[in-house]
Amino acid sequence: MEPDELRHDELQEVALAALPERLQQAAARAGWTNLMPVQARAIPYMMAGRDIMVQSRTGSGKTGAFILPIINRIVPDKVTCQALILVPTRELARQVTAEAEMLCGDSGIRTVAVYGGVGYGQQMEGFRKGAHIVVGTPGRVLDHLLRKTLVLNDLQVLVFDEADRMLSMGFYPDMKRVQSYLPQKRLLGSMFSATFPPYVLRLANDFLHDPEFLSLSKDHVHVADTEHVYYKVPPMDKDRCLVRIIEVENPASAIIFCNTKNKVHYVSTVLQRFGYDADELSADLSQNARDGVMSRLRAGNLKFLVATDVAARGIDIPELSHVIQYEPPEDQEAYIHRAGRTGRAGAAGEAITLVSGFEEVGLKQIAKKYKIDLLERPVPTDADVEAIVSQRVTAMLEARLRARDSVEVERLQRFVGLGRALAQSEEELAIIAMLLDEAYTQTLRPALPVPPTGDKEPRGEGPRESRAGREGGKKGGRRRSRHKPRG
Repeated sequence: MEPDELRHDELQEVALAALPERLQQAAARAGWTNLMPVQARAIPYMMAGRDIMVQSRTGSGKTGAFILPIINRIVPDKVTCQALILVPTRELARQVTAEAEMLCGDSGIRTVAVYGGVGYGQQMEGFRKGAHIVVGTPGRVLDHLLRKTLVLNDLQVLVFDEADRMLSMGFYPDMKRVQSYLPQKRLLGSMFSATFPPYVLRLANDFLHDPEFLSLSKDHVHVADTEHVYYKVPPMDKDRCLVRIIEVENPASAIIFCNTKNKVHYVSTVLQRFGYDADELSADLSQNARDGVMSRLRAGNLKFLVATDVAARGIDIPELSHVIQYEPPEDQEAYIHRAGRTGRAGAAGEAITLVSGFEEVGLKQIAKKYKIDLLERPVPTDADVEAIVSQRVTAMLEARLRARDSVEVERLQRFVGLGRALAQSEEELAIIAMLLDEAYTQTLRPALPVPPTGDKEPRGEGPRESRAGREGGKKGGRRRSRHKPRG
């Protein structure tokens, strides 16, 4: 849909004083005197029962944007789950739960957080007491659904918080299985995400009904949005900093630019040694080697391409989520060409630059010349990487365990004693770490699994299927996106 074809029934922002008394009391419990921009924009749509995708970054107040409308829909006397909020990490589950409890206060609305890596007892107790709002990671929510300790028959609201991170952590299969437990009725759905690359847009098409797009990027609304980020890194530690940044960012796909062919070879070798699906492209590569890289690119089987500007000229990679500049370009205009490779076709992307010493001065000159807003981020620490990788591995292994049949689970009992003994021995702990490393490294090789572009699995005429999905199924063709940028 072109900009001049946008629907003209957009809803106006709402002020705190215009909200129902019940929600004003909730805001007062949190000490809010005004709504933040994302809340003022999103709440009217959810209050009107319209599905939305909201592009808003961490710290913008998005949690309140969906908790307040949820409170408005909850019937406290009905002690069942009425709102499900899916999140990518246990930290976010705890954070969202804490804010929900603060806003709900003594209203009688109960919230429970469910996530992996801990026992089931406290979570099941929360269900028994009648949790109205469930905040959880897809894997652990699915576990409870399979155990029938969680039932969604009375669900009214479905929220995806930080959807891009959920997909990058490999939760798509679990999310699709959770979908089969949703009630056969129309739910109020919303999706909040810092970025909306194409695979997130397709997820929205799977779960939301004719969603509308709200972006809080600056003072205007648009789908395409490239964020420009830089990290100040020690010159002798730039390669390891790159690895840590990739671990935390977990790009779906990226081009990593270097200024020389020697640096291209070095960076691609480092990434391969750390287990990443990476290959290189430089001007002096043999034709056979170049053809091999290009065929992987065309097939979508290469996650990281490390290249010089010359080698990458004329190459177009669809659905590129990140451009990473291992070093700023020597030619200022090259920055625009590099960064322009992401954030295409109605998707959001990130342009990341690593700078050392005087490189920061050069980057800021580029930003000033082209009026680019640069955001500096701290380089992730080893502890940051350990925390996020641990959660990915836990989610992956729990999913594998769920997939095992009763005989395969019985077979595991042979090793329970050995596992317990190894975990208790500091000397033998390295064996467990090695096995976990091997399991995790296997996930780094293939490209990021994403939602299918067509109806590759039967979905029937369930209430969560969009109108476009039903029409596409009847015609036997691919579904067309119904996302509407909101102007």
